[in-house]
Amino acid sequence: MSIRLQVLMPEAELKEIRRTARRRRMSVAEWVRQTLREARRSDPSGDAEKKLAAIRSASLNEFPTADMDQMLREIESGYGDSPNASR
Repeated sequence: MSIRLQVLMPEAELKEIRRTARRRRMSVAEWVRQTLREARRSDPSGDAEKKLAAIRSASLNEFPTADMDQMLREIESGYGDSPNASR
């Protein structure tokens, strides 16, 4: 079901929107719908508390870590152990 939305704006602004829609070969209504969808997608969604809770939960996990240089050395040393290793 579609519902009508009425927006009031200065005439000059509407003229610019009409020009923009015409350049894109679409109606003003379609241009407005697409623009509103884009704005909705780019708006940060979700509750900030929910996001913080997810970060707090993730920070409780413990995974093995090492110095970056050490990890890279270990990865590189593992390449030579593989029977299919190609150099």
